Amino acid sequence: MATVLEKPETKVLQGALVIHLPKNRVWDDDTLLALSAENPELRFEQTARGDLIVMAPAGTETGDRDSEINMQLRLWSKQNGLGKVFSSSTGFRLPNGALRSPDASWVSFENLSALTSEEYQKFAPLCPEFVIELMSASDSLKDAKEKMLEYVANGAELGWLIDPGEKCVYVYTAGGVETLENPESVAGVGRLEGFVLDLKNMW
Repeated sequence: MATVLEKPETKVLQGALVIHLPKNRVWDDDTLLALSAENPELRFEQTARGDLIVMAPAGTETGDRDSEINMQLRLWSKQNGLGKVFSSSTGFRLPNGALRSPDASWVSFENLSALTSEEYQKFAPLCPEFVIELMSASDSLKDAKEKMLEYVANGAELGWLIDPGEKCVYVYTAGGVETLENPESVAGVGRLEGFVLDLKNMW
């Protein structure tokens, strides 16, 4: 008797295509890296339960904002000298098994030094201490907030969800969530103390 393979289910969410893989299968890093190499115009994430999320490139306006955020964070990090900054094309394998690519992230040299050379070349098995997610017009605020809570639950010390449409920033820490309405800047705390993101040109 021929074996019938389960076909993955798909659904379209705001700004992304979600593919439900059979039996909650989580693809290994080599498979996902090969998939990314064959489809450089797309970004991939994977939820803890195994769903593959396929995202189109950012629009011009969002790309400009994202570049500005990464530039400011990288300049601070170079002066601070305690860690490295990673762009939205970088994937991290979180402790819960999810593969996430924050729009901007910072990881301390302390955590990076624990990685093997192979782990550093693939998707680092860690959650950045600091993450920034930048919403575009097509993003779901509900989904974005759930992702931020996931970062904190997996070890992020600080997270900023920036919503240009509503001109607000949601600040996530282990202590909870704070909403800043139409701020001109937002300041880091803890290991990110001293980093101030200028938002005047973001709105």
